[in-house]
Amino acid sequence: MLPLSSAAVRLVTPIETERLRLRPFHDDGRDVDALLAVLGDERSMRFYPAPFDRDGVGGWIGRQLERYERDGFGLLAIEDRATGEVIGDCGPTVQEADGESFVELGWHVLRARQGQGVATEAGAACRDAAFASLDSWFLISLIRPENRPSRRVAEKLGFEVWRGTIRAGWGHLIYRLDRPA
Repeated sequence: MLPLSSAAVRLVTPIETERLRLRPFHDDGRDVDALLAVLGDERSMRFYPAPFDRDGVGGWIGRQLERYERDGFGLLAIEDRATGEVIGDCGPTVQEADGESFVELGWHVLRARQGQGVATEAGAACRDAAFASLDSWFLISLIRPENRPSRRVAEKLGFEVWRGTIRAGWGHLIYRLDRPA
C-alpha cells in the first residue's frame, strides 16, 4: 500500500536552497549530457549493476517525465544556482519493495561535487517538500549496505534503518523517516 493519504498529489517545484535549485527535467533532451556525467560515472555508479550510457540516461529522464504526469512527482535535476550547471538528481519517486509501493527519496551527485553537502542539502529540501506536498505518512530510501556515503546522507536527513530487502538480486537496506508530528 502506498503511504499516501490522497491520490491527487503534486510536488511543488522548483525548490530552491542557498546553493541549489531543484527543478523538473526538461523534455527536450538538454539535460541528458549533464546527467550522463553523473549516472555514467563508473565510480559513482558502483552500487548499481552498471553505469548508464547516453541512451540509458535518456530513458532515466523519460521515466521521470512519466512520473511527473502519473504520480505528480519524480526525481528533479539539481542545478548549482551560481552556475546553472546540472550536478545531479534528487527527489521522491514511487518504488516497490517486497510487493509494496512506497515513496522513496533518492539522490545522485556529480563525483566532483560529492563530499560538499550537495546530496544532504538537496535531500533535506526534497524531504521537506515531499512532506509538505505529498501528505505521505513516511518516506523510505533504498540503499545498498556497502554504500556508506548514501547511508550517511540518509542518516543526516533523519532516516533510520527499518528493514532489509532484495532488489535486482542485491541486498538493500530500507531506511525510513516518519512524517514529523
